[in-house]
Order: sequence, then structure tokens, then C-alpha cells
Amino acid sequence: MSQRLHPHPDFPAPDGTALAADWSLSDDQTLTIAYHVTDPGNCILWPARAQGRADGLWQHTCFEAFIGSTTGPAYAEFNLAHSGAWAAYAFDGYRAGMRDLALPSDPQMAGESGLWQAAIPLAGLDALLGPAPWRLAITAVIEDTDGAKSYWSLAHPSGKPDFHHPDCFAARLG
Repeated sequence: MSQRLHPHPDFPAPDGTALAADWSLSDDQTLTIAYHVTDPGNCILWPARAQGRADGLWQHTCFEAFIGSTTGPAYAEFNLAHSGAWAAYAFDGYRAGMRDLALPSDPQMAGESGLWQAAIPLAGLDALLGPAPWRLAITAVIEDTDGAKSYWSLAHPSGKPDFHHPDCFAARLG
């Protein structure tokens, strides 16, 4: 079942653009996320092809997932670009103690603009977060061809867009 992502009210999306996502966690601790993208006006600016770990992906069109502990403030952030580039970070608390998060293997990403899927290996994440279940935020930054950005999430905190905020962790995983 897909759940709709909502653009932040202060950063509207282009007319007709919509995002939804569904996800699952496999027995081998791989998080698979399918992002369903509706872009009838071809307004989304997709990044050029790239591969491997890269910083700053959130500055352009980027799909994201945040996974947080249910017993403490630690969480992980995953940035996944349509280009094939990715990033993973660990945090000790709200925007505190940021560092690269080692993964057992690179995330696998594939798809076209209408359906884009990512498989993120999470084996070992319990060393940071404790055992599942975990809190989950599914988010995206969408850059339009005119340079404007919209910020999408299952839920938004009041005020400015902030995917790190606990209010964004609106789902459970595991």
C-alpha cells in the first residue's frame, strides 16, 4: 500500500506533481522503498548520472529515508539520488554527532521517473539504533526545472521544512 508524501505548505510543488512511497524490510535487513512519482508537466529536474557515495545530494532532487531508534535519540539518514549517487549518515541525536555511516554494501537503485526503487542494506544498523522496530521518515527534495524546490514528507513539523525533526518520523519499520 502506497502512502502519499505531502509537500511542505511553504514550498508548493509544480501543478500535478505528486509523490507516494511504499516500503518493506526483508529478513536480511534490506529496506526496499518504491517512490511513485507523478510529473505530468515534466517539471522535475533529474540530476545527471553519477555513482557512489556523495555529499550534498539533498541540494537537488533527492529521495531520502530517516530511521530512528524507538528508545533513544540516535538516527540514520539515507540520501538517494535518481542519478545513482547516495549518502548515509549516523546521528547521535537531533542534528548532533553527524558522521558517515558505513553500510555492508552500496544501496541499489533503479527505475524511471514514474517509479523509482531503492534497496538499502541495513545489516548492523541495530548497533546504532538498538533492535527494530524503528521510527521511519520517508522524504524527498524535488527541484523543478525553474530551480524552485519542494520538500516532501509523510508528515511535517510546524515551521520550516526539517526532515530531521521527530515529527517527520511518522511510520514504523520492522
